[in-house]
Amino acid sequence: MADKIVALKVDVDTYAGTRDGVPALLEDMARFGVSATFYFSLGPDNSGKAIRRIFTRKGFLKKMLRTKAPAAYGIKTMLYGTLLPAPMIGAAFPGVLRATEQRGHEVGIHCWDHVKWHDYLPWFPKRVTAMELGLASAQFEEILGHRAVTTAAPGWTVSPDSLEVQDAMGLSYCSDGRGTHPFYPVMDGRRFRTLQIPTTLPTADEILGENGVTPDNIHDYYLAQLHDGLNVLTIHAELEGGAIRASFVRLLERFAAEGIRCITLGEAARQVANVPACRLFMGEIPGRAGRVAIQGEEAP
Repeated sequence: MADKIVALKVDVDTYAGTRDGVPALLEDMARFGVSATFYFSLGPDNSGKAIRRIFTRKGFLKKMLRTKAPAAYGIKTMLYGTLLPAPMIGAAFPGVLRATEQRGHEVGIHCWDHVKWHDYLPWFPKRVTAMELGLASAQFEEILGHRAVTTAAPGWTVSPDSLEVQDAMGLSYCSDGRGTHPFYPVMDGRRFRTLQIPTTLPTADEILGENGVTPDNIHDYYLAQLHDGLNVLTIHAELEGGAIRASFVRLLERFAAEGIRCITLGEAARQVANVPACRLFMGEIPGRAGRVAIQGEEAP
C-alpha cells in the first residue's frame, strides 16, 4: 500500500441522519465513484437523552457549542427520547439500508440504541451487551436478508464483553476504536480474534472550531494529514451528509484530483497481512468528551 488510500467509514447515528443524510451521501459518492462502509443504528433514536453528558462528561457542552450541534442535528433530534418519543430507525427506513447496499456500498451494524450503548456499556451485564447486538442483528437480517459481517461501536466505546460477543457473532472484522493500523485486540489480558480496523484520522466534530479549522478549509486539513498506505476516515451522516455536506464534496473533489483512492473497510480488511495483536484500552483523545477505545502497544 505505497499510495495514499482512504477507507471511508460512515456512522449513521440518528433517525434524521438515516432519512436525510444517507441519501445525500449516496448521491455525492455516486458522483465520484466512491464506495464506503455504512454503519446503521437500527433501534430507538434516544438522542435527547445525551443531554445528561453535560453533567457526566467534561468538555461535552463546549464541544456541542463549538460544533453548533443543535443546528447540525436539528431540534427534534435533540428532543427524541425525552420530550418527544424515540422513533425506531431501522423499521422506519428499510429502503435506505437496501438502497445503500444496492449501490455497492458495504453495510454493517452500528448499534441498537446508540445513546444507551455509548453511555452505559461499561455497566452492562454481558447478557445486555449480547441483547443489544442481537436486536440489531435481527433487524439487520430482516431488512437485508443476510447476516452482518461487520460492526462498529457507538462512540468508540468497547468492553471485554462486547469484544467477546463480536467474536461469537463470527464477524469478518470490526471498527471499534482509534489507532494507526489493523490489529487483533487484547483487552484486560484477554485476546480476541475479530480483526479491528481503527479510525486513524480525527472526525470533523473533533477538529471544527479548533486551530483555525472551518467547514471551508477542513478538506485542506485532511489532505495534509494523509500518509502513505491505509488511512481510515469516519464521517457522520448527520454532518457530512447534512450540515457540512459541501465540505465533504470538496474533500471528494480533492481526492479525485490527487488520485487518492477511496475503499470500503471490507476491502482494507482483505488486503492486510501479518496483523499484530495490540492492547486496546479506553482513554481520552483531543476534541472528544469522554473516553474512547484506543489502540496501544503490541501485545506479547
